[in-house]
Amino acid sequence: MDESGASASGPPDAATIARWRAELARAARVCVLTGAGMSAESGIPTFRDAMSGLWSRFDPAELASEAGFRANPARVWDWYAERRAGVRRAQPNAGHLALADFAARRPGVLTLVTQNVDDLHQRAGQVDAIWLHGDIGADRWLDRCPRRAPCDPSRAAPGRPPRCADCGNLVRPGVVWFGEMLPDGALDAAERAAAACELMLVVGTSGAVWPAAGLASIARDAGARVLIVNPQASEIDAVAHAVLRGTAAVVLPALLRR
Repeated sequence: MDESGASASGPPDAATIARWRAELARAARVCVLTGAGMSAESGIPTFRDAMSGLWSRFDPAELASEAGFRANPARVWDWYAERRAGVRRAQPNAGHLALADFAARRPGVLTLVTQNVDDLHQRAGQVDAIWLHGDIGADRWLDRCPRRAPCDPSRAAPGRPPRCADCGNLVRPGVVWFGEMLPDGALDAAERAAAACELMLVVGTSGAVWPAAGLASIARDAGARVLIVNPQASEIDAVAHAVLRGTAAVVLPALLRR
């Protein structure tokens, strides 16, 4: 649904941007959900796009599941090493910077929830984001450390992947794989932010991955205004009061400027 006059097939006009900028300026609590499209603007491929070239012959579950990692740890580690290198090369885009600037100007107003596993929001200055799907730059043990005081994965013996020199426990990327639960507390915090906000801004997500896709409905059901920014249609467009067809790097600076 688009009640604001924003075009579903072209970029939003200046009047539409101005109306939603005013709503954002008035809102005392804003929740933002960002997805893969936002990182793609910085050159980080989406999960599916990353499975190209050498990796195109693998099923996603072979590269992003505990079972796939246990079956071939080196292969999965190498795939994530390549993805991590891409994240390190990427830089925050204008959309990341606009969100961080808005949060800095209005402390306590914006809660950022991200489906992305890169650190571009953090490097833009948004240090308190809720990571729903983990952090690709972090390491953790594959199995629970048997020590009373757990070892630090950063001290593991080098390898592909590194492993504990004492017990052989493998290091794995700190992301959420298929079939795994979201990080402790992350979903609860995101759902609370969605339920409490006055305006929910959804940026660059297909709306196909649950439970993150349900946050917009939680916000709307609680009485919030819902605005989607995405150059393509998403599976949750019908939940929104308006959909602005455009990329984060173009639309967010216009929406969030002073």
